[in-house]
Amino acid sequence: MTFAEKAIRFHRQLEYTGAPLPPDIRVMNPFQTPGPALQIMETFYRKYFSDNRPRRIILGINPGRFGAGLTGIPFTDPKRLQSECGIGYEGKITHEPSSVFVYEVINAYGGAEAFYRDLFINSPCPLGFTSVDAAGREKNYNYYDSRELLGATEGFIIESIGKLIALGIKTDVCFCFGSGKNGKFLRRLNDEQGFFKKIIPLEHPRFIMQYRYAQRQSYIDKYLAAFSTLS
Repeated sequence: MTFAEKAIRFHRQLEYTGAPLPPDIRVMNPFQTPGPALQIMETFYRKYFSDNRPRRIILGINPGRFGAGLTGIPFTDPKRLQSECGIGYEGKITHEPSSVFVYEVINAYGGAEAFYRDLFINSPCPLGFTSVDAAGREKNYNYYDSRELLGATEGFIIESIGKLIALGIKTDVCFCFGSGKNGKFLRRLNDEQGFFKKIIPLEHPRFIMQYRYAQRQSYIDKYLAAFSTLS
């Protein structure tokens, strides 16, 4: 079974199995809700991962509504899905700042084929969360945004990381999008579980686009330098 078919099976079977969530927090699973994400996911992995090459993993936080929540592909909004991956999308065309930066890195690496030949992006929690305000509006919610949610999801996260590694992931190093809370949590979890020999945190694409936009080339260079140390 190729990496692609393993990844497709993983995402097809994704279901939240953790403890009950705090009130007003919802699970976002684009693979079990109406929309194109399931078909797009299969097309994407068969395009870039139809081989048995082992890859190193980059772990973000959890999927957001306007990127993977629509396309099923981490850090890939509908615009980048079409323009950078050449995969069609029928539906609302959204713009997700993190996706913009990630594909700037991917292009600097040599393009999508070169990047995905070596690297696989996912999340400690491969399903997203949203909070619901008094007016019923949904907003992205991170797995670590409350102690209650983190406690409820930790077992699910541990199980998910183990399944991701089983797809064909090298365990000498794990790259982490998020040098703050995400990096701190992953280092602690890794100390306990021994998933990887080393965690390398990188500033989160959203942080760069929101607070360091003028300096983003230096962060692209930092990402590439981190990836280039690997054989």
